[in-house]
Amino acid sequence: MAEDLALDLEELRHLQSIAKRPRTLSILSSEIRNLEKLSSETSSARASQIPAPISTGTRVSPSPALKYASLASFSWDQDNDKVKIYVSLEGVDESKIESKFKPMSFDVKFHDIQGKNYRCAISKLHKEIVPEKCKVVVKPTRVIITLVKASKANWLDLHFKEDKLKPGLDKEKDPMAGIMDLMKNMYEDGDDEMKKTIAKAWTDARSGKTADPLSSYR
Repeated sequence: MAEDLALDLEELRHLQSIAKRPRTLSILSSEIRNLEKLSSETSSARASQIPAPISTGTRVSPSPALKYASLASFSWDQDNDKVKIYVSLEGVDESKIESKFKPMSFDVKFHDIQGKNYRCAISKLHKEIVPEKCKVVVKPTRVIITLVKASKANWLDLHFKEDKLKPGLDKEKDPMAGIMDLMKNMYEDGDDEMKKTIAKAWTDARSGKTADPLSSYR
């Protein structure tokens, strides 16, 4: 029907363009207006019958952050070139391991082990490692994390620890400040007898009996 109306309108407009008598022009104009109104109503009716598009895309809810059980208990050994960490863990799928090695840290994540996720990580190691040479090896009842040392040296611990016996650089201008810091560290780590001796040295230094609190150790 819409096509017929369009053809009729086209023909009436053509006749209007060649007509000369006023009465004929009036009749043609009236008819054109009627057909235009009818054509507009027909178009509106067709538009209302077109169904609105339905979104078929699946809304994916953001996945919750994974939770991990920390594997803080493990054993380790070393040689001059590397450190090996032994983690007791069964049912590990090698394809579900996520490992990140950095010069001073490592982070190894084990996913979907009997419905749980586990993590073994140290945020600051005792000394630097070579990340690209480190690896994770899966055994039937355990996992071995191999850290390759950046330099050959014996590690006293896996975790980084400040050297308490090394005075800070800012103490170099004041030797006594460095000595006092050293005595504080010795006091904290010493036994009862050591603490008594250091306490006496402090008291003597403050009272002016001795200017050097470490004179008794020389």
